[in-house]
Amino acid sequence: MRNEQFSPGESIDRQSVDARAPAALPPSGQRIGERQLIAMMALLMALNALGIDAVLPALDNLATDLGASGNSRQFVVGAYLLAAGLGALVPGSLADRYGRRPVLFSALGLYIAFSLLCALAWNFESLLTLRFLQGFGAAGIVALPPAIIRDRVGGDKMARMMSLIFVIFLMVPAIAPSIGQGVLMVMGDWRWIFVFTAVAGVAMGAWAWRNLPETLHPEDKQPIQPRVIARNMRATLTMRQALGYTLGSAVIFGALFGFINSAQQLVGEAFGAGPWFPAIFACCAGAMAVASWTNSRIVERFGARRVSHTGLFLFLIVAAVQLFVATMTEETLWTFVPLMAANMMLLGFIGANFGSIAMQPFRETAGAAASVQTFLRMVTAAVIGASIGYAYNGTAIPLATALFGGALICIGLVLFAERGKLFGPPVGED
Repeated sequence: MRNEQFSPGESIDRQSVDARAPAALPPSGQRIGERQLIAMMALLMALNALGIDAVLPALDNLATDLGASGNSRQFVVGAYLLAAGLGALVPGSLADRYGRRPVLFSALGLYIAFSLLCALAWNFESLLTLRFLQGFGAAGIVALPPAIIRDRVGGDKMARMMSLIFVIFLMVPAIAPSIGQGVLMVMGDWRWIFVFTAVAGVAMGAWAWRNLPETLHPEDKQPIQPRVIARNMRATLTMRQALGYTLGSAVIFGALFGFINSAQQLVGEAFGAGPWFPAIFACCAGAMAVASWTNSRIVERFGARRVSHTGLFLFLIVAAVQLFVATMTEETLWTFVPLMAANMMLLGFIGANFGSIAMQPFRETAGAAASVQTFLRMVTAAVIGASIGYAYNGTAIPLATALFGGALICIGLVLFAERGKLFGPPVGED
């Protein structure tokens, strides 16, 4: 991968250069290389993962302190995920009009502010409300990175860059529970976990403020008019390719969210391995990161469609095995973890590729497209994930059933998007 510097009016990849007016430099006047851009976008998106996963080891303490009972503790995660999806409708259209930078930094500011307010929550209901507002306000740090990348490149090149972003991004959920557990052990109070996430948000904001250029091209600016916004968003909802792949990833990642929601109880209660939860979670998320790195090395050669379709069918096979083991045997940690890690690894060949295929047609309206797709993906996945988590019954059967059913539905949606033809040629370049 090259680490050449590019001016704001240039594309990162010389094969995808658009002849356009240069965009504004950041306040420092510095330029940003491809590697730094990938790392920055990954860590911006990872702030959400940190906000979700760092608190997982503290759910028992949190539930005891605030009087939450049973599976309701999972709503601390579910409220954030659902709100992030709902909030994703807002930043894209604003970013298509005013630029990526001001909207991104507004989202960062809300993330930091509500992290601190969560640390001051006085009861469980207030925490859920603040978590919802945190997720809603911070939706831009999830929705805008794909638009920023799409401003520069498209097709399989975008899939390669998004895969590299996922490699770094997935390192955070792999270690976030360990970070949360470490903060809990050192400080003795779950509230300091939210303080830590606020500090991480400040650090990321300072880095991006200094180095991230505005990527929206002046001629691509869209007016803030209901008719224009509705037209741009409708294009995403009515385009077969975009809709099929967005909903497909939403369904299959909903099953993953189900794992995130119920993982702490599943590992701690069903398998009696609570102290090992951070390490087990790291193994599963780490497998997904390894797959994303592998995907970045092969996707331009074989094409996003071939790679992701192969990964999806392998996911179905592993999920079928997982369902058989969960229902027909007395499952143990030694069977659950390898199968869960295998399925999360296969998601590494699906997520970035599905997202890139869905974003491919929307260069001029990348912000609106990213918002609508993030909204559909996050809201659908959050609802599915919360339902799976709340169905937790002391076994891995609800999760295994969801993984297998999600894979089947996802295959159907991809067939819809591709008009019945799978394993097609690589996506054409801009």
